[in-house]
Amino acid sequence: MRTVKRWAHVAWLLALAAGQALALQVTDDRGVNVQWDSPPQRIVSLLPSLTESVCELGQCHKLVAVDRYSNWPQQIAALPRVGGGLDPNIEAIVALRPDVVLLSHASRAIPRLEALGLKVVALEPKSHADVQRVLGKVATVAGLDAAAAQAVWRHIDAAVSAAAQSLPPGVRRTRVYFEVNPGPYAAGEASFIGETLARLGVRNIVPAALGPFPKLNPEYIVRANPDLIMVGQRSVAGMMQRPGWHSLPAMRGQHLCVFPADQSDILVRPGPRMAEGARLMARCLAEKAPGRPQPDQPPAGAATRSAAERGGNT
Repeated sequence: MRTVKRWAHVAWLLALAAGQALALQVTDDRGVNVQWDSPPQRIVSLLPSLTESVCELGQCHKLVAVDRYSNWPQQIAALPRVGGGLDPNIEAIVALRPDVVLLSHASRAIPRLEALGLKVVALEPKSHADVQRVLGKVATVAGLDAAAAQAVWRHIDAAVSAAAQSLPPGVRRTRVYFEVNPGPYAAGEASFIGETLARLGVRNIVPAALGPFPKLNPEYIVRANPDLIMVGQRSVAGMMQRPGWHSLPAMRGQHLCVFPADQSDILVRPGPRMAEGARLMARCLAEKAPGRPQPDQPPAGAATRSAAERGGNT
């Protein structure tokens, strides 16, 4: 009888251990391990890039609310808005009874949400590698296997490579200034935007040493004298009033790409739409870079050959 009881106890321990092993868990960007007995079915997302990642993984139906800035894809249009990522409406979130809240690790709301018993996963991609990693974590939270996230990342990576291959050789090594918002805050080499520019074969005037998104003195850009400027429509107003900017060759030569609000959202969000962002940057370079091909001009040497031929026929 004792043997039977002992084996029953062992079996119970094994079953308990198996149940614990099967519990869903993810370690967020704070290093905090968050666990669930089963995949969350009610998700609140307080960061647009995380909202887009959830939906790209086919899990839009699990979202019960998003932040005020999340605006893609169309399926989320009818969802409740619960403030911004940094200043969310805590009461509204609690009332929704979410299984998990996805948000930036910089959010000041994390302690309050956790104190109220909500599970929080803090994630904030800043580089291409981060985007790949965060897709994997979001997939885990949604109860998907790693293959789902890997498939999304392969699509992004292949599209960025295709955008690079589409560029004519003449635009390579173009020196680019990308303004994220009017501080001016720039996208440096260390940012995911800077990494995309590097993969497109162009040079960023803001070195990695200054950080991913540094605030610059406008005179810095004048001294750096970029060949091409990329900026959102929200930020372009007043640029010509900055000291020295009216004399920049990029401004005088119209080597400037101004992206409307919807395209700016694509470009500044480190998520599944980075592929489209790379295509937008490549199109800008192909149309506005100083070294781009000029379709109205004859090929190099054509005028000389024509003159020689005319001379030979006289």
